Amino acid sequence: MPKSVIIPPGTSTPIAPFVPGTLADGVVYVSGTLPFDSENNVVHVGDAAAQTRHVLETIKRVIETAGGTLDDVTFNSIFLTDWQNYAAINQVYAEYFAGDKPARFCIQCGLVKPDALVEIASVAHIGQREA
Repeated sequence: MPKSVIIPPGTSTPIAPFVPGTLADGVVYVSGTLPFDSENNVVHVGDAAAQTRHVLETIKRVIETAGGTLDDVTFNSIFLTDWQNYAAINQVYAEYFAGDKPARFCIQCGLVKPDALVEIASVAHIGQREA
């Protein structure tokens, strides 16, 4: 199974040994995505909705770089630091996945940077397209 590394233009160097996405057999696996700027600083501190929007825009860039769209997303893993942010995260999430929703799970946990309120990892089936 050949795979292609997916790194959108302008992507910062990750803080751990991973890439933003991997394409294999028409499936894009998007790494856990945090609300980071180009220098890996947390953006929109204290605003779960704005952080969610930033994360989903980043995920969208990875999937589009691989040749897909958010409509191709089949599964999301959502990690949040406080259930009090669940409604705000879901409101933004629903904007990005307006039609048929992907399967998903959501858990509360600690994240790698304390100011990050949400992290999302995605799987998208884009078919046999080249990256």
